[in-house]
Amino acid sequence: MEPSVRKLFDRYESVFNQSLRGDVDMDEVAALYASEFIAASPAGVRAGKNDDQFEQAMTQGYARYRAIGTKEMRIRNVHLSPIDDHHWVAHVAWTATYARKDQPDLAIDFDVHYFVQKLDGEPKVFGWVSGDEQALLREHGIV
Repeated sequence: MEPSVRKLFDRYESVFNQSLRGDVDMDEVAALYASEFIAASPAGVRAGKNDDQFEQAMTQGYARYRAIGTKEMRIRNVHLSPIDDHHWVAHVAWTATYARKDQPDLAIDFDVHYFVQKLDGEPKVFGWVSGDEQALLREHGIV
């Protein structure tokens, strides 16, 4: 595996968990992503820019995760599929842990497939494909 891409996801996991604790460092978050990106899920395909609007959306997203009881996001595995010398698909297996009232914590496994580019310097995420997060959360009684 390309060591710098693994380090990218180590940072991604660390920044995500730091943000779940309420300590959102948007410079660190933004540094994980390319200047522009795409996202696809059963809700559709979106394109965006790594700008103030993105930072606001990420801040709101972390607040929502905290509000529904997300305690931790842990990477179980990263498998890289190289595309060429500068691009990979990183198949990332995650476990999300949720606090629930009067019940034990609940761990939910899911996968996200990230598009990664490394040109000069550090690799960056320029896109991702994910499943239906809301349906998974409803299925497990989180929302």
